[in-house]
Amino acid sequence: MFQRLHFPVCVLLAGIGLSLSPLALRAQSDNYRGRKYKAPPPAAHIEVTVLKDFNGKPIENAHVIFHPTQGDKDTGSLELKTNEDGKAIIDVIPIGDTVTLQVIVNGYQTYGQSYKIDKPELTMEIRMKRPGAQYSIYKNPGAGSGSGGSSSPSPSATPSASGDKSSGSGNQSNPSQPQPK
Repeated sequence: MFQRLHFPVCVLLAGIGLSLSPLALRAQSDNYRGRKYKAPPPAAHIEVTVLKDFNGKPIENAHVIFHPTQGDKDTGSLELKTNEDGKAIIDVIPIGDTVTLQVIVNGYQTYGQSYKIDKPELTMEIRMKRPGAQYSIYKNPGAGSGSGGSSSPSPSATPSASGDKSSGSGNQSNPSQPQPK
């Protein structure tokens, strides 16, 4: 018997609560002073393809590093690795930024170049070169001597075979010559 009386009262209280809840929510939203939503700037879709220069095949797991800047302010760096097709895709850099792209692969020269992001879609193809030989004066004839001849020392620079014991420093005295006083 108590349950029969209790049920209509619960239904009546639930109905009153549901009818008053929109009023309470509207009152709360009028007093809410949170942050205003600011939409992010439109971002460019950038696709970088990294290939071997000598045969044009893609390079997998190449480090592709983006250093975006807004004006003079550096906004951090983003690093990706290329997939099996040699591609790295990013779509979070805002249009209008300048980005310095750096590509690092073991066994290849490091690539670096700055780009202005002025289009909604950019496609870049980077060809990685093998490291070149270092420049050396010992391998390149005449580079260090000033003459166009060979890299071997000139005959005047070779020590004389006359038996004189001078070291060539000019500080030691030679007993066969008179000393200036």
